Amino acid sequence: MKQILQNLSDGTTEISNVPEPRMKAGSNVIQTNVSLISIGTERMLVDFGKAGFISKAKQQPDKVRMVLDKIRTDGLMPTIEAVKAKLDQPLPMGYCNVGRVRATEDSSGFEVGDRVASNGNHAEIVTVPYNLCAKIPDNVSDE
Repeated sequence: MKQILQNLSDGTTEISNVPEPRMKAGSNVIQTNVSLISIGTERMLVDFGKAGFISKAKQQPDKVRMVLDKIRTDGLMPTIEAVKAKLDQPLPMGYCNVGRVRATEDSSGFEVGDRVASNGNHAEIVTVPYNLCAKIPDNVSDE
């Protein structure tokens, strides 16, 4: 399955092959038809990823405080390694899509085949909690 991921340490964005998400309690599994690209939010994430450490720190002073606290408790080198590991974790991009429910629980209020808008990432298949899904009327297009 394909999904758009970003590396926050260098800002690279790529289409990656990842495992399909599993069914989770309280969630729908959705086959994506259309995914919304938000130029503002996603450009901000790409710009953040391309920024150097100092620029990233200036943009997130609350995270700087957390890093300083971690240095006090864990030491400098373990903190540097933890920050680098966090920045190297791929970040799924996207937060809005339209698709059809592939799997759901009987008590969900949704049925397999329902067309929904959801808070899903840019991926072929997403798992999204029920409260972040809404049925789309038949007279409304995916777009």
